[in-house]
Amino acid sequence: MARVTDSPRSDDRALTLRWSGQVSLTPRILAVNIFALALLAGGFFYLDSYRSRIVDFRVAQSSREVRLIAEALGAVPPAQRDALTLRLARDTGARIRLFDARGRQTGDTRALGLRNFVLLDPDKEDWRQTSARILDAVIDTVVRAPRAPLYREVADESEWPDVHTARTAAGAPATVWRAPDRSPVITAAAALPTGGVVMTTVNARDITQVVRIERFRLSVVLAIVSIVSILLSLFLARTIVRPLRRLARAAVRVRLGRAREVVVPRLPSRRDEVGMLARALSDMSLALRARIDATEAFAAEVAHEMKNPLASLRSAVDGLNSVRDPELQERLLAIVRDDVHRMDRLITDISEASRLDAQLSRAKFEAVDIGAMIAALLDARTARGIERGVEIRFDRKPGASLIVMGEGARLERVFENLIENAVSFSPDGGLIAISAVIEDDDLVVRVEDEGPGVPEEAREQVFRRFETLRPEGEEFGKHSGLGLAIARTIVEGHQGAITVESREDRLSGARFVVRLPLVDQR
Repeated sequence: MARVTDSPRSDDRALTLRWSGQVSLTPRILAVNIFALALLAGGFFYLDSYRSRIVDFRVAQSSREVRLIAEALGAVPPAQRDALTLRLARDTGARIRLFDARGRQTGDTRALGLRNFVLLDPDKEDWRQTSARILDAVIDTVVRAPRAPLYREVADESEWPDVHTARTAAGAPATVWRAPDRSPVITAAAALPTGGVVMTTVNARDITQVVRIERFRLSVVLAIVSIVSILLSLFLARTIVRPLRRLARAAVRVRLGRAREVVVPRLPSRRDEVGMLARALSDMSLALRARIDATEAFAAEVAHEMKNPLASLRSAVDGLNSVRDPELQERLLAIVRDDVHRMDRLITDISEASRLDAQLSRAKFEAVDIGAMIAALLDARTARGIERGVEIRFDRKPGASLIVMGEGARLERVFENLIENAVSFSPDGGLIAISAVIEDDDLVVRVEDEGPGVPEEAREQVFRRFETLRPEGEEFGKHSGLGLAIARTIVEGHQGAITVESREDRLSGARFVVRLPLVDQR
């Protein structure tokens, strides 16, 4: 049996959202997926590292080539040097310049007719190249890539740091420059064995082209993934947000109460959490409507039940003003007292019935011994005296554990109502038999009387509010018609059931059966 306990007024703090709870689901879903795309876009910045590694490799390659060129030129006679220089320039794709020991330029493959080193004018390129350069500049700015010095043609040796370094120190220094179209230019120099310096200049435009091609491919992939991701995000938001908005609008209509019947979509085709929420809200709205209808019907029934004693009371009070006979006045006063008592009893029962559901939802259930409770009720009832010689017998198995989880005062009210009802319908000298047995995992209490019984067609009616089958000869108004209704509400609030049936011995009378789940003592 599930215990009925107080529920917290607020949700778990782990489920609360801070700033994100102020944003609609659609932009939040898009933001999460766009963030993942931003991580993919980081590949653009990885290409800068890839370009730097290629440039470093080409710088090392230029240093090796210029040393080999210097050794090759130093090994041939001066008359053959120009022809070898042209052949080496064609093979390496570099512009080769020679400087003497004084730093004056003595040879240049461009002067010999080989124009394999050409710088492009960015002003004469189309819009695609211009866009590529702008993108290069933006990415270099974002990643804070070091900016190479601008390449320009000079004739003086002092303007070439590689030549100056090669003359004064060993090795083959190299420098990376920036062409006007942002492609790298690599210069390298090495000392000749016969004196002087040789310098090579290479326009590494292929590095820029490779990086731009990879960037274009990555852009295409990123664009396709972005479109697909956004479409999937919108689809996901549509399948989640739209039904939630429909449910929210329906809930608002239920709250405003502008329509008698508000249809909350149940979304039967959805088997996910949104479908579960829709069906739960639909069931809740139906239960709420049923509760409202029951409340309205109860209010109407209360007004109807109150009219009878009020009308009788008004008539008796009005009669007291015109009647002078003391005996008749006493009879009218007796009617007033009876009506006042009747209204007091009715108001008390109505008050308890109206608060019962709310009180049971907040009740703290404890272990209750039903056998001891019924025995105590019978002792108290016998001490007060039982009218018309009615006898009550309680049968139970000695030592049986008849313990249930519940609220003792409420359960006591159930059996007290059943006993009073049985006493009212019992004939003079009749016998009321009460038994308590265990069947399966339930405690079953039966209360049998020898009265007229309950017709089969009225066995549900007797549990309705203000419905009562009065014993023959009983004064009208002695019972409010709420006793059995209160008993059923209490029993069902304890996860049990109460019914009425015929006696198994086929004698006249009614049998009320109460089933309550036993405490699991394993």
